Amino acid sequence: MTTPSLAAAGPSIYWYLTRSTGAVALLLLTFAIALGVVDVRRWSTPRWPRFLVDSLHRNVSLLAMVFLMLHILTSVLDSFAPISPLDALIPFAGSYRPFWLGLGAVSFDLLLAVTFTSLLRQRMGYASWRAIHWLTYASWPIALLHGFGTGSDVKSTWLLALSIACLAVVLAAVLARTLAGWPENLSRRSAALGGAGIFSLFLLVWLPSGPLGSEWARRSGTPSSLLPHAHGTTTSSGSHR
Repeated sequence: MTTPSLAAAGPSIYWYLTRSTGAVALLLLTFAIALGVVDVRRWSTPRWPRFLVDSLHRNVSLLAMVFLMLHILTSVLDSFAPISPLDALIPFAGSYRPFWLGLGAVSFDLLLAVTFTSLLRQRMGYASWRAIHWLTYASWPIALLHGFGTGSDVKSTWLLALSIACLAVVLAAVLARTLAGWPENLSRRSAALGGAGIFSLFLLVWLPSGPLGSEWARRSGTPSSLLPHAHGTTTSSGSHR
């Protein structure tokens, strides 16, 4: 439980660890998604054989999971916000920014399903594994929205730039994949381009009035007991909790 003295003392080490591990997890997940979107098998060369590129994709994905679990652990340990371990697994059950925190739980659950089925790939059919593996692509935009919605320093230049860079990388990967072999499977390629465009347009319209707008701490579902500190506690870099 957060006390006024703790909140007034400023961000704890867990606060910084939560932000840093979340940022690293987003970077790694973006890299893994981009590799998957462009289809690592197509980009294999004699110098970079298929097994090497596939191994890179797999290891980056697992490393992203490690940092994601560290992100969750430090969020739970941070005494500022009431976040429990169950909030990381059960979507929309928490009391701190429940919808946006719930999106993080949804993304984590999807990645857990992909990780476990990948470890059991030899025991299940390829079609089933492939269908579940596609959940990875859904987890990335959900994770990005979670970061925008719950990040108390979302207005920080570095974090905003990092998020935009990750979006640009994924959009570039989608564009490269859809243009390769055009116009085969035109309906799928058009759907991919349309989905990426709609998501980007949504962010462009939503961010100024949402996380980048005023009173986002209150509108996002921050408990009333924490609102004075959410507005009044400022880090050395100028971001608000």
